[in-house]
Amino acid sequence: MALLIGVPRETAAGEKRVATVPDVVEKLIKLGFSVAVETGAGDAANCDDDSYRAAGAKVAGSAAELFGMADIVFKVRPPTLDEVALLRPGATLIGFVWPAQNPELMAALQARQVTALAIDCLPRQLSRAQKMDALTSQAGVSGYRAVIEAANAFGRFFNGQITAAGKVPPAKVFIAGAGVAGLAAIGTAANLGAIVRANDTRAEVADQVVSLGGEFVKVDYEEEGSGGGGYAKVMSEGFQAAQRAMYAQQAREVDIIITTALIPGKPAPKLITAEMVATMKPGSVIVDMAAEQGGNCELTVPGQAVVRHGVTIVGYTDLASRLAKQSSTLYSTNLLRLTEELCKTKDGVINVNFEDDAIRGLTVVKNGELTWPAPAPKLPPPPPPKAAVAAPKAPAHGHGPGEPMKGSTLAIVFAVGAVLFALVGLYAPAAFLSHFTVFVLACFVGYMVVWNVTPSLHTPLMSVTNAISSIIAIGALIQVAPPLDAAGATDRPHALILGCAVVALVLTAVNMFGGFAVTRRMLAMFRK
Repeated sequence: MALLIGVPRETAAGEKRVATVPDVVEKLIKLGFSVAVETGAGDAANCDDDSYRAAGAKVAGSAAELFGMADIVFKVRPPTLDEVALLRPGATLIGFVWPAQNPELMAALQARQVTALAIDCLPRQLSRAQKMDALTSQAGVSGYRAVIEAANAFGRFFNGQITAAGKVPPAKVFIAGAGVAGLAAIGTAANLGAIVRANDTRAEVADQVVSLGGEFVKVDYEEEGSGGGGYAKVMSEGFQAAQRAMYAQQAREVDIIITTALIPGKPAPKLITAEMVATMKPGSVIVDMAAEQGGNCELTVPGQAVVRHGVTIVGYTDLASRLAKQSSTLYSTNLLRLTEELCKTKDGVINVNFEDDAIRGLTVVKNGELTWPAPAPKLPPPPPPKAAVAAPKAPAHGHGPGEPMKGSTLAIVFAVGAVLFALVGLYAPAAFLSHFTVFVLACFVGYMVVWNVTPSLHTPLMSVTNAISSIIAIGALIQVAPPLDAAGATDRPHALILGCAVVALVLTAVNMFGGFAVTRRMLAMFRK
């Protein structure tokens, strides 16, 4: 029998997101499920009841009615104890649970004999779990919104401008933490024209920061900061002292600081002290994305924007909810992908299969039995190290494009060429000798002009084709305009030869100039 998925209205203060949008309702129905939505559940996310009805969902008049008929409940925020009491025994709850921070909720779920899948417990190190990773999708929205909030509180443009009224310098933004949220903030601030700096304890993210237009600020202390599951680890006291010194310097220099440092299950580390805030320029802004867990700044007030020492400190805990339509769409897609994994038979019935590492990691309560924390997932063994490949030996003769020929080799080539040319001059017909002279000159000029150019703006293959093209071009030019003989006359070539020479000139010109034009366009793609 097909199960019914219920989507209640979120009751947390200020929460505007909804767990499923109408577009996803249609896809859930195709999987065999029935869908019911509490009236008004999507109003704040611009999804009204009529749009849900048009997608095929039922609209329940109250939370009690919805919970009373739902076999599966999709939620965004962890349910309240009152909502847990409304769950049917044997029902399945899917959403954020945060089991480490909510022991009372976990006890209530067990007592209700339900199954709870915590989307926040997804084993993120599994590559196949990325499509279900709601933490990543919501963090990306929050990082974008953090920059928008900073721009709203900041008193100037982000980008530098020169106008008739004066010069406006670009804003300087420092982002502490280059996880998903931090990278989203870096890209957004850089696109707005700000000078962006960022830091993270994980050295491997430095390239990602640079690729998004930021500058990676390194702490003057050597220590690896990568933790499990894509998170950073808690660093040593020595590293933290060096990090605080770097943050203090950045606080004096920049206009905006966005902090994202957070380790699940632990209070947010204090990165920005009150003394650092006091050294910032008046009108500066701090956006503390870790405010819900206490904040990375000592002066953060969770849920509020306050002014301290002339600095606006934004501690909003609902950044993703402030882009409710976008975040709801991404979140509902994550739940859809999870539902597809739970219902591979597409018959409207789910199977919480503990043989699946992703499903096992998500499941914190199964039929009233505590199953959290899950054992570490079985990751595939790392590939065996590749055998060291010996560096190819330089060829004894010849060389690649852009490499000058050795003097001794060049002398041998000229000597052999001179002997061959002398033999040809002694025994070959006069008509052949003129054409052979043209060919030799074309080869020499083509080699010297093109082949010796270092291929820094084009590939070695293009160097070779250009060298060949130059040989053809010089030969064709001599056929089109042959040199004068001793009497001052020219021997005009046959019409067929002249036509072939003209066609050869056109084709080689297209090849050479077109190749450089394509190269210029390719380079332009990497310029900002």
